[in-house]
Amino acid sequence: MTLNATLADVTARITERSRDTRRAYLERLDQAAAAGPVRAHLSCGNQAHAYAAMADDKATLAEGRAANLGIVTAYNDMLSAHKPYESYPELIREAAREAGATAQVAGGVPAMCDGVTQGQPGMELSLFSRDTIALAAGIAMSHNCFDSALYLGVCDKIVPGLIMAAATFGHIPSVFVPAGPMTSGLPNDEKARIRNLFATGEIDRKGLMEAEMASYHGSGTCTFYGTANTNQMLMEVMGLHLPGASFVNPFTELRDALTKQAAKRALEITALGNDFIPVGRILDEKAYVNGLVGLMATGGSTNLVLHLPAMARASGILLDLQDFSDLSSVVPLMAKVYPNGLADVNHFHAAGGLGYMIGELLDAGLMHEDVKTVMGEGLSGYARDPKMINGELTFVEGTRESLNDKILRPASDPFQPTGGLKELKGNLGRGVMKVSAVAPEKHVIEAKCRIFHDQKDVKTAFQAGEFTEDTVVVVRFQGPRANGMPELHSLTPTLSVLQDRGLKMALVTDGRMSGASGKVPACIHVAPEAAMGGPLARLRDGDLVRVDATSGVLEVLEADFDSRDPVVADLSGNQFGIGREMFSLFRNNAGNATEGACSIL
Repeated sequence: MTLNATLADVTARITERSRDTRRAYLERLDQAAAAGPVRAHLSCGNQAHAYAAMADDKATLAEGRAANLGIVTAYNDMLSAHKPYESYPELIREAAREAGATAQVAGGVPAMCDGVTQGQPGMELSLFSRDTIALAAGIAMSHNCFDSALYLGVCDKIVPGLIMAAATFGHIPSVFVPAGPMTSGLPNDEKARIRNLFATGEIDRKGLMEAEMASYHGSGTCTFYGTANTNQMLMEVMGLHLPGASFVNPFTELRDALTKQAAKRALEITALGNDFIPVGRILDEKAYVNGLVGLMATGGSTNLVLHLPAMARASGILLDLQDFSDLSSVVPLMAKVYPNGLADVNHFHAAGGLGYMIGELLDAGLMHEDVKTVMGEGLSGYARDPKMINGELTFVEGTRESLNDKILRPASDPFQPTGGLKELKGNLGRGVMKVSAVAPEKHVIEAKCRIFHDQKDVKTAFQAGEFTEDTVVVVRFQGPRANGMPELHSLTPTLSVLQDRGLKMALVTDGRMSGASGKVPACIHVAPEAAMGGPLARLRDGDLVRVDATSGVLEVLEADFDSRDPVVADLSGNQFGIGREMFSLFRNNAGNATEGACSIL
């Protein structure tokens, strides 16, 4: 199939924009790879320290002829998605020994749960945890003892942070290893309904708790299509997972077999053999474009609009919001997974999942086939599904028909002809909206705005009955320089209730929303942020604001707007407590949201 013209143009534009930075990156990669297997350059004392605790593997390590895998793990049991990783190191070591090689846990990285910190002070560390994860993974890999790496991570900032580290160590082959989603519990739409009832006082906290516990009920990724599951989709379409690995449930025979096979494949692609595939060569312009296409086709999380530019920058590649917007205009929305629909990721996977979707997009000329992956050359191998046949892991041709067209549709007959994200820009700056979850009749709102500097004040105004007309709710001073750019997901029930009462509501903020945020139009990541004197800082209560996701417009309709002085907020309350005082370096050095809000690259 001929490559879509817009896809080709966006790829060429990214390649040209990144020419100098990508060239410099690849020169560094080649220089590091040319030094040869790293352990050969370590002293005997260095190596003795590295192997001291490795018991039966010491002799193999000391000989230095077999590959040694480095495991970077985000295991903890605070995150249901990461609990399965507890047993992975032993599985991986076992697989390595079967191949005559070795594996070591190189280090762990922090992994916070946004579900725990939503609406809490700890959420102000959430975005910066991505950069912290990248730094921690870099320390793990700095031991320079590894011929290949396995990265164990799933959730919101963890995968982007691990990618930033893997790209920085781009000369080392790397495979990303998922843990899989928890089995389906209370349907997500029912959970949302009960949250709205709680917001209006129609049920008590006990009823809310029962619903939440029935929804988040076991080990594995949360089943809605938020940031964590969007991350897993990205790793697959960018060729860093094994085919079909993303959405296999934990603690199953197939899940364990995929984990062991990931270790064996990581050993096969080291510089010690004849199939050397350094991860920096996988993470090229076409891989990132494929990731953007996957984001649009699935209606993925807006958080990846923030993370992908930072991930790409670590690979020497420069992405812009215009790239997202242009691809969204030609990539069809093929999936309906909550909050874009009623199904969860288990239903999506059963309907044909990523294998079906990748095959469809390749046939439509909407993905690059000619890419490197951890499996070798070409993305078409990812249109396969993993199966256990006679006790052996086997990859078979995936379905070429959707098994449930209410969840997953062909590219030729999608749910809607354009993707799930839209750039908005105007005299209030540049932002993005997840339009796939918003009804088309709610894509445009022109109304007076109410200004808030704290999401709690929005809830207080709601409880006081102050919202009686169509309103654009502006929550500013929520950007990375102000308070770390927390997600404002706890506003979703409040704004949803107002919308259900017949009011037209929209949210405009320089902060973030959760990947699970739904049906209220929200223009987020607005940059430049208010704390840097951005246009949001000049808004006043009662200004007429237009939020237009159809035309891509974000503007205030007031004649004197440009002549106003920006408001300066007192941000001292966001700088201390729950660890926030340790992150001033990140706040002071964070870049614009449009460039990934990164403080280390």
